[in-house]
Amino acid sequence: MRLTLDFALDLIAAAQEKAREIGVPMVIAVVDAGGNLVAQHRMDDALLVSIDISLKKAYTAVAVKLPTHELAPLAQPGGALFGINTTDRGRIVVFGGGFPLKQNSAIIGGIGVSGGTVEQDIICATAATAILEK
Repeated sequence: MRLTLDFALDLIAAAQEKAREIGVPMVIAVVDAGGNLVAQHRMDDALLVSIDISLKKAYTAVAVKLPTHELAPLAQPGGALFGINTTDRGRIVVFGGGFPLKQNSAIIGGIGVSGGTVEQDIICATAATAILEK
């Protein structure tokens, strides 16, 4: 499966629906398997900083093939990947809200959500990834 704009918009809609449900405006970015932006959406009143963060979360999830919250402990002092967030021209984010998008175990893209707490970002991103299972 190829990640199309229409599918990216479906992912964004699912994340946005959850963001509305929890009452937190988010920025949602979807990238393809090469980490290139397919679509990005900023809800009204979402934090401006979340525009960049959401894109970097999506990119990171594809680049390291892990959800960003799983990368976080590895990037801490003493961790196996300590300092990874200083690589790749500063595009690596080491806190939650980014997930690789997989179809039949192959990564087809990534989603990044930013605007709330890490836990809220993860909840909204997870709502979007759930549509892959349908």
